[in-house]
Amino acid sequence: MALQLLQPLREAADAFWRTTDRATPGAPHVRDALDLKRVMLLTLVALLPVVATALWNTGLQANLALAKMGLEQAPGWRGAVLAGVGHDPQSTLANVLHGALYLLPVYVVAAGVGGFWELLFAAVQRRPLGEGLWVTGLLFALTLPPLVPLWQVALGISFGVVVGQELFGGYGRHLFNTALLSRAFLYYTYPDGISGDAVWVAVDGYSGATPLAALSSADPDIGMDVIDPSWTDAFLGAIPGSMGETSALACAIGAAFLIATGIASWRVVASALAGGLGMAALLFHVGSESSAMFGMPPHWHLVTGGFAFGARRHHDVGPAGQRLRAADRLVRGGTQHRATGGTQWLRRPRARPSSWR
Repeated sequence: MALQLLQPLREAADAFWRTTDRATPGAPHVRDALDLKRVMLLTLVALLPVVATALWNTGLQANLALAKMGLEQAPGWRGAVLAGVGHDPQSTLANVLHGALYLLPVYVVAAGVGGFWELLFAAVQRRPLGEGLWVTGLLFALTLPPLVPLWQVALGISFGVVVGQELFGGYGRHLFNTALLSRAFLYYTYPDGISGDAVWVAVDGYSGATPLAALSSADPDIGMDVIDPSWTDAFLGAIPGSMGETSALACAIGAAFLIATGIASWRVVASALAGGLGMAALLFHVGSESSAMFGMPPHWHLVTGGFAFGARRHHDVGPAGQRLRAADRLVRGGTQHRATGGTQWLRRPRARPSSWR
């Protein structure tokens, strides 16, 4: 009985390394080497630039904070692991290794707990295990800050997989992006763990606001002057934020790979960008006397708030047909801009501009 419950895991491992021997017995036949397994594999490859930047920038921000605080090494077990490498912000190796000590535990918990729930449902329902668990766990980990508690990671991915995916029938039948639903669950249930100024830099007691957070609380007369990093730094990803959402360059490389391999449509990605830039340009033109957020130029929205990371993800779910998908992403791009730019106001409704009431 126990071996039968593990049958989906054995089939998933076998399908990962070898091609399945199953074939469609009747018409119609479609000859295409791009099956779901290869789609997930190519998506993981597209995420490699984002992962590399996340490792480097997470360690960079932590090492810079340690230097500003006058600390010689990181506290706890991470400091002991990095004892032979050091914490020099100018060292790429030190930055990458320091960042790995935060990203890898989050990913292991997300993939392990999410994989447990997928395996459990697959075993009970006697169906194959989906290939998307590695991608879902990695996407979820990349959207989180480095100081997020691991028990919240487990709780968030459990909600996303069980409620947002498995209750709808498993991978390919769910209505929502599992990773984003998991993050949204954490944001509204445990906001202190993934919001504020004290969670974006991997050093306890250090406060480092993201550009959007700094602008949301700034005086409208000061506006963009409160943002310390340059547009180039934000484009490269050398700013505080969620571990995998800071680098627009890495997201652009991943999106280009997905488009070149046929996984994503350039029309869909372009529509998402057009929707976001259009909404940003509209709000910038309207302006506001009560909020500095309206004073952010449209091109800055491409490199802040995780907009580029979200635009790169706009190939996963949506309606059938290129025109419908493009229209859907056009609306999503605009609403995503409103979401990323407006989350700083969700917990302070009195600070919202009167024009939005």
